Order: sequence, then C-alpha cells, then structure tokens
Amino acid sequence: MLFAAGFGTRMAPLTNDQPKPMIPVAGRPLIDHALDLVRDYKPETIVANVHYKPQPLIDHLEDSEVLITHEAPEILDTGGGLRAALPHLDNGPIFTMNTDAVWSGPNPLEQLAAAWDPARMDALLLCLPRENAIGHDGPGDFIQGIDGRAKRGPGLVYSGLQILKTDALHDIPETAFSLNVLWDQMLAKERLFTATYPGRWCDVGRPDGIVLAETLLGYDNV
Repeated sequence: MLFAAGFGTRMAPLTNDQPKPMIPVAGRPLIDHALDLVRDYKPETIVANVHYKPQPLIDHLEDSEVLITHEAPEILDTGGGLRAALPHLDNGPIFTMNTDAVWSGPNPLEQLAAAWDPARMDALLLCLPRENAIGHDGPGDFIQGIDGRAKRGPGLVYSGLQILKTDALHDIPETAFSLNVLWDQMLAKERLFTATYPGRWCDVGRPDGIVLAETLLGYDNV
C-alpha cells in the first residue's frame, strides 16, 4: 500500500498544481523511487491511494500494474485509507509505504520482511538513527527496546515503511483516522516492534529536501 493521497502542505508552492508524489526528484516523480523498491521486492499486489489533485498521478499510473483507490469526497488519513484499500489487498500482513522519501542502501522491504515475526508482532516499523535520516530535524519517534519492542519517545526516526496486520482496522469506528490509533492498541499489548535500517534515507517533505535527496542519490542534473 503506497500512501499518495496527502495534501503536501509542507511542499507548497510545488504542490499548488500537482500532488506531492508527482514532484520530480533526480529527474523522476517521487512515487517512482518508491515503486522501484516495491517492484524489486515483487509483491503480488500494489495499491496507491489518491485524493489531492489526483489526475496527474492517476494518468502517470494508468498503464502500470498499480491499483488506485480514490478517496472522495473526504481524505481518509492513513488508517482510513488503508482500510478502504483492503478489498484490493490480501488478508494477511501487508506493507505500507510513504511516497515522499528516497533510500540509499539495501532494499528496505526485503530487510523488513526478513525481520518480520508474526508470532510476536502485530506491526514492524522500519526506523533509522537520526544521523541517517537526512532532512528530518525532529527528535525521533520511537525508542527501541532490547528485544525490538517499540516505545514512543525521542530516538529512532520512523521511515514511513512497515509491515502490519490489518484485522483490528475493522473495529475502529471512525471513517477517517490515523494508523497511530492502531499503533496505540499494539503498544498497549506490547506487539509493536521496530527494526533499524542500515542505510540512509531522506525525507522529501519540503522543497529543500529535493536537493538533499538528489545528493543522496548521487544525481547530477547539470
């Protein structure tokens, strides 16, 4: 599940006429960088949600294997958006991935899949030390316990990529809601885990992140 429906407010004015996943980075739309990693992993199904100024993204994906869920009239946030996409996805655990970042290092989906243990975990979040999270200036999102169990707090930066079980989504009464609601339930049961990515990752949530991302990728547009 690729999250591509957001308003891209921090990316203005570049998002005045297009959705954030269509902003060029290293000569290609942001979403294509995510799709490279996803296609390399070869999942059975790829779904992307759309909402804000969706037509350029719909046109871009038209001839691809990516299925589209169009959230209208209201955006559903990450939890509601994922639940709305479930009819297109398998019943088992799934990946969710943000589309506003680039990666340098091993395929993060492969690493996450190798660390996934459904007997212990309801969700496994791929995170990075702050020094490897380029363009991210916050204190971090999670503290990783000795056994990998997550706690909220300053420390590791969440990359926007996870594996999670989706059963509990059906018990949440709201139509639009964040996946933080589901994470809080998993935290209470001590079934939310983190894994640490060994490479580097760049947040492209603001215009200044584009140059940082292109430098990470070794891109020279001259």
